[in-house]
Amino acid sequence: MDVYPPSVGRFSPADKRPVRIPARRSVTSLRRLFFLVLFLFGWSCRGPEPVGPPRLTWYVFDEPSGAFREAARRCTERSGDRYRIDIVSLPADADQQREQLARRLAARDESIDIIGMDVIWTAEFAEAGWIREWPMRLTQRASAGRFPIAVQTATYKNVLWATPFTTNAQLLWYRTDRVPKPPETWDEMIDMAEKLGVNGRIQVQGERYEGLTVFFVSLLASAGGTILDGDGTQVSLAPGPTRKALSIMKRLATSPAADPGLSTSREDQSRLAFETGHSTFMLNYSFVWPSALQNAPEVAANMGWARWPAVIPGRPSRVTVGGIDLAVSTYSRYPELAFHAADCLAGKASQRIAAERGGLPPTLHALYDDPVVRLRLPFADVLRATLENAVERPRTPLYADVSLAISRTLHPMRDIDPDRDEARLRKAVQRAIRSEGLL
Repeated sequence: MDVYPPSVGRFSPADKRPVRIPARRSVTSLRRLFFLVLFLFGWSCRGPEPVGPPRLTWYVFDEPSGAFREAARRCTERSGDRYRIDIVSLPADADQQREQLARRLAARDESIDIIGMDVIWTAEFAEAGWIREWPMRLTQRASAGRFPIAVQTATYKNVLWATPFTTNAQLLWYRTDRVPKPPETWDEMIDMAEKLGVNGRIQVQGERYEGLTVFFVSLLASAGGTILDGDGTQVSLAPGPTRKALSIMKRLATSPAADPGLSTSREDQSRLAFETGHSTFMLNYSFVWPSALQNAPEVAANMGWARWPAVIPGRPSRVTVGGIDLAVSTYSRYPELAFHAADCLAGKASQRIAAERGGLPPTLHALYDDPVVRLRLPFADVLRATLENAVERPRTPLYADVSLAISRTLHPMRDIDPDRDEARLRKAVQRAIRSEGLL
C-alpha cells in the first residue's frame, strides 16, 4: 500500500492523483518567464545610460573654414550645460543636401534637430510637415534688423518657419586694368567684352542646373517680370520681360565673349576661368574674392566689383537671393532646446564668425558696418545695396520641379529662340506646378 505523508507539495491525502495545472496557465507562465529572462539579459548587456546634457544635431553643408563649428562650440558653451550641439556635414551640392534631408525627414528621423536649410526649401519642407513653426516668442528676434528679403525666405503662408542665418547674392566682378568703369547694362557689358577680344570673356553659369535657373530669374526680375504670381499658384511670365531676359541669354551665348565651356559652367568653373586672367567680367558670389586673393593674387590686384548689370537702362538690377536659414525638425526629441540653440546660432556673434572666417554674408544690416566684416568683405556696401533689392526664387512647395522645368527648357542657351521659348517656358512651368511631369 502506498503511504502519502500529510499534505505537502502537489499531493493531498484525500486524492492520490497529482493536481493538474491548466494548459493555458502553463503557457502564460512560460511566456512571462521568457520575457523576464529576456529583460534581465538585455538589462545586463546594456551599456551605461548616457550622461550629460542632451545632444542636438545640426545638419548643415560642410563649411570648410570651421566657422559653423566655432559657432556651435560657442552656443554650446553659452547654453550653461542645457545642451550640446553636434554638426553633421551635408554634401557641398545643394541638390544632394536636399535629397539626403528629404529622405531622412520623410522617414521621421529623430536624429535631426536643427536644419541648415537652403532658402528655396522653406515652402516644400513646411508643406510636407517636416519643420516646426517658429515660436512667437522668438519671432521678433528672428526678423529684427535683418534684410526683409532674408525674412521672406523663411516665411511661407504668412508663417515664419525658420530664422535667417546667412545670405548672399551675385555681384559683377571685373578687371579694373581693362575697363575704366563697370558697365551699367548687359548690352553695354557684351559690347565692351567683344571689343576687348580674346581676354574679354564673360563668365556666367550656363549648365543645366539650379545656377541656370538663378541666372534667368535674375534677368527676368531685372526686366520687371516674375515666374509665378504673388500666391505662387499661377504662372506669370509676362511676355515682354520674359522675351527680354531670353534675348540677353541668347545674345550672350552666341557672342564671341561667351566662354567656350558655357554650357557646362557652374559657379566654380566660372571662378577658375576668371582666375586664369583670360576673362574680364564674371557674375558670381562673394566666395570668388578670397579665392582670387589666395590662388590668383595678380588677378585680385586688378579685381573690382559692382552691382549686377541692369537689363533696362536706368532701372536697377534685381538679383536672386541665396543663403541658409535655420529650422527645427518636426521629429526632434528636444524641440524647445533646438529652438534656443538655433536662435543662438543665427545670432549676431555667430553671423560675425561666419563672415570673418567663412566669408558668408550676414543677414543683419548692422554687421555690414562692422570693421571685422568690412575687412573680410570689402564689397560690403555694394552687396548690401544688392540685397536691399534682391528677389526670391518662386515660393512654392514644387520649386524643385519648377527649377528643373526652367533649366531644361533654356539649355543650352545658344539654342534659345525668345519668341518660341517664351511659350515653351510658360507651358513647362505650368506643367510643373500642376505636378504633370516635366517631359
